[in-house]
Amino acid sequence: MIRLTVNSKTYQVDADPNTPLLWAIREQVGLTGTKYGCGIAQCGACTVHVDGVATRSCVMPVSAVAGKKITTIEGLASGNTLHKLQKAWIEHDVPQCGYCQSGMLMAAAALLKQKPKPTDADIDESMTNICRCGTFQQVREAINAAAKA
Repeated sequence: MIRLTVNSKTYQVDADPNTPLLWAIREQVGLTGTKYGCGIAQCGACTVHVDGVATRSCVMPVSAVAGKKITTIEGLASGNTLHKLQKAWIEHDVPQCGYCQSGMLMAAAALLKQKPKPTDADIDESMTNICRCGTFQQVREAINAAAKA
């Protein structure tokens, strides 16, 4: 059993220590907002925060995060109040198919925590998530709007 703290709740997860965090979150904890994309930490669909750092959960062994604070897309909002990035995502029509969006939002939230007023260059450098629909311009606009909120 591995003890995980996800979105401020503690869970006992019965998983092999090498199980990717993504699968523990989805299958053991039951939170399915974090998506599987590539399985090799390239696309970013699986991005969560581990102690506030954007982390690709598809390659992170569950044993490496025991005792750390994990935040998923389900924990980004505060109760019924959307995070300012979630509001900006809606206002700027970012999602198309939506598959990459939870990972994009988590990466953007980590960026704003590190750099509350990022430049476009900061955004371009930090947002390495892949969006097959090509909404990168809207992503940049939404991050800039959230930074001003």
